[in-house]
Amino acid sequence: MSPPDPFTGLSAFLAVAEAGGFTGAAARLGVSPAAVSQAVKALEARLGTLLFVRTTRRVGLTEAGAALLARVGPATAEIAAAIEAAAAMGTEPTGLLRLTVPQMAVPLVVEPVVAALRRSHPRIAVEIAVDDATVDLTARGYDAGIRIGEYVERDMVAVRLTRDIAWSVVGSPAYLDARGRPERPEDLIRHEAIRYRFPTSGAIYRWEFERDGRALTVDPPGSLIVNDGGLLFAFARAGLGLSYVPDIAVAAELASGQLEQVLQPFLPRTPGLFLYFPRRAQDQPKLRAFIDVARAVLRPGR
Repeated sequence: MSPPDPFTGLSAFLAVAEAGGFTGAAARLGVSPAAVSQAVKALEARLGTLLFVRTTRRVGLTEAGAALLARVGPATAEIAAAIEAAAAMGTEPTGLLRLTVPQMAVPLVVEPVVAALRRSHPRIAVEIAVDDATVDLTARGYDAGIRIGEYVERDMVAVRLTRDIAWSVVGSPAYLDARGRPERPEDLIRHEAIRYRFPTSGAIYRWEFERDGRALTVDPPGSLIVNDGGLLFAFARAGLGLSYVPDIAVAAELASGQLEQVLQPFLPRTPGLFLYFPRRAQDQPKLRAFIDVARAVLRPGR
């Protein structure tokens, strides 16, 4: 009798772990929830341990399930990439390109690049997850991500998508007329700040400045706290306070006069937006196609 296939049930296990439930996993795999449940139960029986804790509200990993995911997830991603690269050699780029991007990258990068990519490479399917939090690409099954350069892990390949960022403190003309325009970072104590909480760490961002070549941080007062970059722009436009934002994200509002910049002599520059991915993934035709289209559309070196 032949030994059981060690890979049987792993696709169902990974899909449930990533989707957080059997219904979502079934939709991703194109089968019924019952089929996914049976596959997972068969895998649990073969391993002799439960992989998921099932309740009426959620499906969570057991300790054994988490340990299996930690080792099988990266290996599966490597196998899938190898198979896809082999199948696509000498042919038009195909397959599903999964990207994780921050909110600010949607209008600046995602909208123009994906539109051009779909026109030039219609056989590439694209899935975009908008998330400002730090994401483990391999564990979550993403091919690549987009983040500000300083937040890209050092062991990743990084491809520039935009120019460097000049940070800005911005407010609406109505707010600044009513509250005054700060002239030094210390003046922020008399203003209302729209503050940002990092989704991953939970820490509230301290505004960064430079004076006489030295770094200076300020934790301005404010009764509005958000973890979404889009709300920083929206609340500033609404006159609810000052926001600390990248200039490239509010270029249109600055040009139209909806927002004004203050404290510009004290604000630093940092690397812009980058596409990043594991080194082993850089030869995937679908990813190379995205990079080529992004360079042609965005012209980041200009």
